[in-house]
Amino acid sequence: GWCIGSALQERMAGGGPPRPAEERVVSANVVAVEAARITPVLTAYGEVRSVRTLELRAPVGGRVAELSPSFADGAVVAAGEVLLRLDPAEAQAARDLAAAALAEAEAGAREAGRALALARDDLAQAEAQLGLRKAALQRQRDIEARGAGSAAAVETAALAEAQAEQALLGSRSALAQAEAGVDQAASAVTRAQIGLAEAERILGDTVIRSAFGGRLDGVAPVVVGGQVNANEVLGQVIDPAALEVRFRLSTAQFARLVDATGAVIAAPLSVRLEVAGAESAATGRVLRAGAAGAEAGGGRVVHAALEGASGLRPGDFVTVAVEEPALDGVADLPATAVDATGRVLALGAEDRLEEVAVEVLRRQGDRVIVAPGALVGREVVAER
Repeated sequence: GWCIGSALQERMAGGGPPRPAEERVVSANVVAVEAARITPVLTAYGEVRSVRTLELRAPVGGRVAELSPSFADGAVVAAGEVLLRLDPAEAQAARDLAAAALAEAEAGAREAGRALALARDDLAQAEAQLGLRKAALQRQRDIEARGAGSAAAVETAALAEAQAEQALLGSRSALAQAEAGVDQAASAVTRAQIGLAEAERILGDTVIRSAFGGRLDGVAPVVVGGQVNANEVLGQVIDPAALEVRFRLSTAQFARLVDATGAVIAAPLSVRLEVAGAESAATGRVLRAGAAGAEAGGGRVVHAALEGASGLRPGDFVTVAVEEPALDGVADLPATAVDATGRVLALGAEDRLEEVAVEVLRRQGDRVIVAPGALVGREVVAER
């Protein structure tokens, strides 16, 4: 009985002849795959830096005699504006002494010039005297040769010639000394001019001006009547119109911004800073890349010049969106349409789905850029 019952239960469990499997029908959002020219956008994060920064230092020490009302953190200053003036009494006295020394040196140079002129006249006179003595000696020798003269007269004329030659040597020595005196006087004038220029520079250093327009930052607590030491840092001027952003890219990202010659292309970019719901934006272009690899984290460091960055300040941490070279014949799809292996569900005949592999070129937020291949014109599931 047990064997018959088990056999009946097994037959009844089979459920009769097998039925054909039914296809699963689902509702899905689909998008059409269209090939187009798309410009990928590369997102990075960087820091805003100032290109033009002037460090204000006191070249000389002294007492503060005048202080500009704009000498404060965040104040806007104009190009050439006087920010601080030191007491110029000592520098003015040194400048006057240097001017007197220059006048004295120039007077010495004029005196040396006059001495040189006299030495030349004396030399010319000595040469003329020597010529006369030589003529007299020759005349006495001619008279002696005719038997009318005497040996004593010839000897006297020869001695006079020798004395004239000795005087000529003395005149030449005096001329050489006069020429040396002129050279020394010229050197003294040059030294005095250098001293005067140095004194005038020190006098000019008592006035500290802004070389260009900008904003003051890091201003030292200086008051009128206070003492300032030489080379003391008083603050810095930052040009808010000359800013650049420094950001890091991976090696693969950096390779997309390099042309065939290895130079970085001037790709356009935008910079955005969001703080407490407020947003500051600016545009710019890639300027240059670092000469070496990034200090930490690998990749490459890239610098870009900014334009219209009035709301940004040096030190701001911003989001950078760089436009890569455009890609032709690519498609833009939702990121949810592609799985981790790079496959999509394409709509086939009779609304059946099939998996098709695609090449993912870029991932940008919730979108992906793919090489569609044979999928152009077909529809794919937007959300797997």
